[in-house]
Amino acid sequence: MSHYQSLSINRPDNRAWRRNQNTVKFQFGSRLGPISHTVIIAIMLCILGLLYLTQITKTSAYGYQINDLKVKEEELLSQKRDLQVENARLQALERVKQSDVAKALTTPASTEHIQ
Repeated sequence: MSHYQSLSINRPDNRAWRRNQNTVKFQFGSRLGPISHTVIIAIMLCILGLLYLTQITKTSAYGYQINDLKVKEEELLSQKRDLQVENARLQALERVKQSDVAKALTTPASTEHIQ
């Protein structure tokens, strides 16, 4: 059976043929049943579920990266504080050595150690 069927001039709705009007009608050869529709809808829902899961896993992966960066930031801030304390201590020793009081001190003539 052909998918294309020629229509006769006497149409069932009693309208006359007009100029440049198609006289061929396409007829679908097969129809989908209720089971096929159910299967197609189930497949579409599975695909949408997989897309949703990929988006969620991307979000959680970014969460792990953010957490790692926060831990690294805390470690660097702790190291910075330690370096600031060490810097202040070293600058204090230099200031004491360069002060007028330290320059006015005299060195002892001899030093002895007790044993």
